[in-house]
Amino acid sequence: MQAMELIAQARAAAGMPQEVGLREYDGVPALLAAAAARYAGKPALSSLGHTLSYRELDRLTAAFASWLQHHTDLEPGDRIAIQMPNLVQYPVVCLGALRAGLIVVNTNPLYTAREMEHQFKDSGAKVLVLLANMAANAEQVIPHTAIRHVVVTELADLHPFPRRLLLNAGARYVKKMVPPYRIPGAVGLRRALALGARQAHREATPAPQDVAVLQYTGGTTGVSKGAMLSHGNIVANMQQAGVLFSSYDFREGEETLLLPLPLYHIYAFNACLGMLARGGHTVLVPNPRDLQSLVAAFRDSRCTGFAGLNTLFVALCNDAGFRALDFSRLKLTMSGGMALTMAAAARWKEVTGVEVVEGYGMSETSPVISVNPVNANRLGTIGIAVPSTEVRIVGDDGRDVEAGEPGELVVRGPQVMLGYWNNAEETARVLSPDGWLHTGDVAVVTPEGYLKIVDRKKDMVVVSGFNVYPNEIEEVVVAHPDVLECAVVGIPDERTGEALRVFVVPRHPGLTVEALRDFCRENLTGYKMPREFVIRTELPKSNVGKILRRELRDQ
Repeated sequence: MQAMELIAQARAAAGMPQEVGLREYDGVPALLAAAAARYAGKPALSSLGHTLSYRELDRLTAAFASWLQHHTDLEPGDRIAIQMPNLVQYPVVCLGALRAGLIVVNTNPLYTAREMEHQFKDSGAKVLVLLANMAANAEQVIPHTAIRHVVVTELADLHPFPRRLLLNAGARYVKKMVPPYRIPGAVGLRRALALGARQAHREATPAPQDVAVLQYTGGTTGVSKGAMLSHGNIVANMQQAGVLFSSYDFREGEETLLLPLPLYHIYAFNACLGMLARGGHTVLVPNPRDLQSLVAAFRDSRCTGFAGLNTLFVALCNDAGFRALDFSRLKLTMSGGMALTMAAAARWKEVTGVEVVEGYGMSETSPVISVNPVNANRLGTIGIAVPSTEVRIVGDDGRDVEAGEPGELVVRGPQVMLGYWNNAEETARVLSPDGWLHTGDVAVVTPEGYLKIVDRKKDMVVVSGFNVYPNEIEEVVVAHPDVLECAVVGIPDERTGEALRVFVVPRHPGLTVEALRDFCRENLTGYKMPREFVIRTELPKSNVGKILRRELRDQ
């Protein structure tokens, strides 16, 4: 029996439809308009103790769209970069930009100046909206990019007075979280919203094939590039992933999702949109590494759903304060972004009484490819391919393998990206003319029709749910004047799933691990930092001189 036959049977057994209606909304602005009309007085989003209703979200996003249209020279299709942690300002700016017809470039707030400059240049972003805490880094980069308009927000900008002033002053003057910066012409977000509110905006009506988001990823090769996700891709995948909500007692307009994963990551981005479409309340956690704040958010939100990943599950279950919480309202725990270990899943069930359901996806697929339904969860798998998604398991010759045999997972569906931004060559590497996307992961289809990842064709390393590509790290390391050559591999790590080990051949014997570590800290964001540096006199190579990473991993 072929893979799709087994998957179709699994969908039917779990009560999952084979297809979903893909034209409920033409684009994200229509989705927001419907939600605002239906759930106007319901809570939509919260961060740092402040909540926006759907009515307020509609008003603020309209004001930001108006500011973009009346106070900048941007046209529909221009790019706007957003760089901030999980604050209610993020969806306000993002949805406002989409309502103005712009393309959103999600940007990691932990990026170094080097990483920012590449993404801003590659995307051609003309507007940057960022948290003041990150403005000093951006100040170095902006003159080298096409960015012409900068909007700066502070932590509590959308909070009411006087709490807004107290929180912002505490961050700036007491905790010293805002380094000095000077960006000529920068506008405060509150000022932009006030100006925009004076004039009506023109609602964009994007076609399903119009690009909505550039989601930067290493893809399958490690060269950072923007996956072009259309309005149709995002809306379709939000509906496809919605089968997860229908597989348990989900009540529209009543559920609360606690979301510590960053909105610039497509997993969290999709989860937030899915909640908005269904009248849910999403509680955003700005810093999930602050475990006590996360535990407090869990307690105060009384959430019914939680979106996390393996490292968060382990850390929370090891915390005595978390274990003492009341989990009687919790109904759904989702895992994605990195492999879920059986030990972490078992411990979470023991502590909370709720099973973790694991899914799988990529930036290139908006992101969900498969999910485990709550009513038919199979730990150790990544679930069933979501409706309207075709799956093949192919060998090195490109032909389908027998069911149960391993091969590369290849998918096709309405959530698959249009291609990589301005990069036809890389697009052609992974996306066939008839729409099949090569994931680079080796999978099997179980006899029950569930997918299971068994290996990786690509050299990607997953650190705390973030994809890290050896090529990028190696380019940074060899830029050190005392490094002759290097190779990067992933190693198992109990806390982060995987970590990076760098093998270095120095030009001079005086090169130290400390010097390498300092150099990398200046050029790489935290999750890309190598855990270990190993200095060698030579690296294993093939007969044509290619460094053999696999041999280094095996060692």
